[in-house]
Amino acid sequence: MKPIRILMAKPGLDGHDRGAKIVARALRDAGFEVVYTGIRQTPEMIVETAIQEGVDAIGVSILSGAHNVLLPKITNLLKKKGVKKLIFAGGIISDEDIKFLKRKGIAKIFTPGTSTSEIIEFLKKSFI
Repeated sequence: MKPIRILMAKPGLDGHDRGAKIVARALRDAGFEVVYTGIRQTPEMIVETAIQEGVDAIGVSILSGAHNVLLPKITNLLKKKGVKKLIFAGGIISDEDIKFLKRKGIAKIFTPGTSTSEIIEFLKKSFI
């Protein structure tokens, strides 16, 4: 069975990437293939990289507060290109915003304090 490929992305002007790097490493240690984009990516760059790399899912780490703009933009760009990807995100995101983002196509939001094992289990269950 081929490994599940995950794109880890940091959209917008947020320069804090420690969490994304921790998740990326945990996913690699769990057997996933991980492509990390680095910081300050546009939604367009994230979508293009996801398509070029042939990933199964996109993980977005966002702490800038722009999640209600940037995450739906990613889902809309994927739809326009006719590409379906599982999208999950992590950051400081309110319950109200989580409900909004789920309606916009984000499969799961992980908030501070979530263990990497919970993220790994979510992804494994999503692709079994």
